[in-house]
Amino acid sequence: MKVRVNDDGVVIPRHLLGDAAEVEIRKENGIVVVIPLPADDPILGLGSRPVSSDLPDASAAHDRYLYDDAG
Repeated sequence: MKVRVNDDGVVIPRHLLGDAAEVEIRKENGIVVVIPLPADDPILGLGSRPVSSDLPDASAAHDRYLYDDAG
Protein backbone atom coordinates (compact mmCIF):
# COMPACT_ATOMS: atom_id res chain seq x y z
CA MET A 1 0.00 0.00 0.00
CA LYS A 2 1.28 3.46 -0.84
CA VAL A 3 -0.02 6.64 0.76
CA ARG A 4 0.82 10.22 -0.03
CA VAL A 5 2.72 12.25 2.57
CA ASN A 6 1.32 15.71 3.25
CA ASP A 7 2.38 18.50 5.63
CA ASP A 8 0.94 16.60 8.62
CA GLY A 9 2.44 13.21 7.70
CA VAL A 10 0.37 10.21 6.63
CA VAL A 11 -2.92 8.56 7.55
CA ILE A 12 -2.74 4.88 8.46
CA PRO A 13 -5.94 3.00 7.58
CA ARG A 14 -7.86 1.91 10.69
CA HIS A 15 -8.13 -1.73 9.62
CA LEU A 16 -4.33 -2.04 9.88
CA LEU A 17 -4.42 -1.03 13.56
CA GLY A 18 -6.94 -3.59 14.81
CA ASP A 19 -8.61 -2.58 18.07
CA ALA A 20 -5.68 -0.43 19.24
CA ALA A 21 -6.55 2.65 21.27
CA GLU A 22 -3.06 4.11 20.80
CA VAL A 23 0.06 3.44 18.76
CA GLU A 24 3.72 3.83 19.51
CA ILE A 25 5.69 5.39 16.67
CA ARG A 26 9.46 5.24 16.56
CA LYS A 27 12.28 5.30 14.07
CA GLU A 28 14.72 2.37 14.03
CA ASN A 29 17.63 2.31 11.61
CA GLY A 30 15.86 4.67 9.22
CA ILE A 31 12.60 2.68 9.29
CA VAL A 32 9.44 4.11 10.84
CA VAL A 33 7.79 1.50 13.08
CA VAL A 34 4.15 1.80 14.17
CA ILE A 35 3.21 -0.49 17.06
CA PRO A 36 -0.50 -0.80 17.93
CA LEU A 37 -0.98 -0.76 21.72
CA PRO A 38 -3.74 -2.72 23.45
CA ALA A 39 -6.99 -0.91 24.17
CA ASP A 40 -6.90 -1.86 27.86
CA ASP A 41 -3.90 -1.24 30.07
CA PRO A 42 -3.81 -4.03 32.66
CA ILE A 43 -2.08 -1.77 35.18
CA LEU A 44 -5.30 0.26 35.45
CA GLY A 45 -7.07 -2.79 36.88
CA LEU A 46 -4.75 -3.22 39.83
CA GLY A 47 -6.70 -3.11 43.07
CA SER A 48 -10.06 -3.51 41.34
CA ARG A 49 -10.62 -6.96 42.86
CA PRO A 50 -9.26 -6.79 46.42
CA VAL A 51 -9.19 -9.85 48.63
CA SER A 52 -10.01 -10.01 52.30
CA SER A 53 -7.51 -11.25 54.84
CA ASP A 54 -7.28 -11.74 58.57
CA LEU A 55 -3.94 -9.91 58.57
CA PRO A 56 -4.48 -6.38 59.94
CA ASP A 57 -1.34 -4.95 58.31
CA ALA A 58 -1.34 -6.88 55.03
CA SER A 59 -1.33 -3.79 52.80
CA ALA A 60 1.43 -2.08 54.78
CA ALA A 61 3.62 -5.19 55.12
CA HIS A 62 2.76 -7.08 51.95
CA ASP A 63 6.41 -7.74 51.05
CA ARG A 64 6.97 -9.47 54.36
CA TYR A 65 4.01 -11.78 53.76
CA LEU A 66 4.76 -12.40 50.07
CA TYR A 67 8.42 -13.16 50.54
CA ASP A 68 8.20 -14.66 54.05
CA ASP A 69 10.78 -12.18 55.30
CA ALA A 70 10.89 -12.02 59.08
CA GLY A 71 12.92 -8.81 59.03
